[in-house]
Amino acid sequence: MNRRALMGAAAAAAPAALATPALAQTQMPEVRWRVQSSFPRVFDVLYGTLERIAARVGQLTEGRFRIQTFPAGEIVGGLQVLDAVQAGTLEGGHTASYYYIGKDTAFAPFTAMCFGLNTRQMTSWFRFGGGNELAAEFFREYSIVAHPAGDTGAQMGGWFRNEITGVDSLRGLKFRITGLAGQLFTRLGAAPTLIAPADIYPSLERGVIDAAEFVGPHDDERANYVRVARFYYAPGFWEPGARLHFMMNQRAHAALPDLYKHALEVACAEADSDMTARYDHLNPQALRRLVAAGAQLRFWPRPVLEAAWRANEEMNADLARQNPKLARIMESYLRFRGDQFQWFRVAENSYDNFAFAAPQTVR
Repeated sequence: MNRRALMGAAAAAAPAALATPALAQTQMPEVRWRVQSSFPRVFDVLYGTLERIAARVGQLTEGRFRIQTFPAGEIVGGLQVLDAVQAGTLEGGHTASYYYIGKDTAFAPFTAMCFGLNTRQMTSWFRFGGGNELAAEFFREYSIVAHPAGDTGAQMGGWFRNEITGVDSLRGLKFRITGLAGQLFTRLGAAPTLIAPADIYPSLERGVIDAAEFVGPHDDERANYVRVARFYYAPGFWEPGARLHFMMNQRAHAALPDLYKHALEVACAEADSDMTARYDHLNPQALRRLVAAGAQLRFWPRPVLEAAWRANEEMNADLARQNPKLARIMESYLRFRGDQFQWFRVAENSYDNFAFAAPQTVR
């Protein structure tokens, strides 16, 4: 074949080669999922994170994988998301695993533990300390695949009708609280209850509960808790960070093309850091407005913190004896916590203790 003929053949082949990726792309299936949040639409960072995950997946798949999002209550109740995903009623859900400790206390460490890992430490445990592997193994029992997808950062301690002056103030206190913290406050004499986010305000208003914790200033302001309980406590020592997960029905996830699975991983990983950044931006502004609106900012009395620490150590030991799955997860979690606390005392905490208390100059 002469040179001119060879060049002609190459030129003829070029359009077909260039068209191959586009052709492959058009062969990717159209997929439609329904995914519900555990949170009402009013909580724009929590519910909005699910919307951003859905939009990012659509962008990465050029609109061929579309996720329709629903706020809490539109398909199932906010605390029934895991059940609906497990059953296949929903393909996915955005929720906090510790909402489901009534099924198994081993759900708790994947969201938050009392006096546990903060947001940065939790990310490190998931990615490099074995947390993701332990979570995948555990969620598989519920026919669920899950990706970490957002963290609130350290939360506030909640809204109280009356001031907390010591451990005695907790006796009989009807307190809306989540996760194992409910069991911790039971040990301190309170009467904890788990109420879905949408029902917290009316329960406080009607006196069904005496106090409630949710997240922090931005969400608490949007919910208007300051109108029905004025004492605002810090910190939420049971939630030094609270990790959410994007949970998927195992069969629905397995049926996805690899490209769509990767798109979900990317979208959830981006959401994981985005949520914390949003709260860090929004919470200082909201806290100032809440104080101006009449919130009385308070910090837990040290005797309460000390009693809670002791009760938590005892509770963890008791729960580990009762639940071998939790014991295995806690062994990893607490070992990692020990290393992290030691390191953070050296650099992070010593910096924070000085810099955060130093006089601030605004320019």
